[in-house]
Amino acid sequence: MANEIKVKVQGVDVKRGGTLIVMLFSHTGFPKKHQDAIHSTTVKANQTEILFSFNTQLQEMAIKVLHDENGDGKVTKNWTGFLPVEGLGFSNEQKIGLTGPPNYQKSKVTIKDPISQFSITLRYP
Repeated sequence: MANEIKVKVQGVDVKRGGTLIVMLFSHTGFPKKHQDAIHSTTVKANQTEILFSFNTQLQEMAIKVLHDENGDGKVTKNWTGFLPVEGLGFSNEQKIGLTGPPNYQKSKVTIKDPISQFSITLRYP
């Protein structure tokens, strides 16, 4: 039986243009391998708050949101090659730290109801 997952993305900087990519991951590929996302959707970043909806069989997942300003589908990094220059958000309010991106165990959420909603606030450099 499929669950409906709603993801409310907040704090979108619409002046930056581009698109938002919301990805749902099982334990495989999170957070760097976008091609391994179980579900993914892309919309224009034209509102400060956008609600996404997915139907999934997953009972546990991690969520990543990328404000893809340049449309390349990847996280663009600054001159150091380490720090992102585009907005990112993760489930459980995880963020990129000194040791890199968050891991699956800290980011995962468990689905307990047929309809579940999660909020993710984008963080910009």
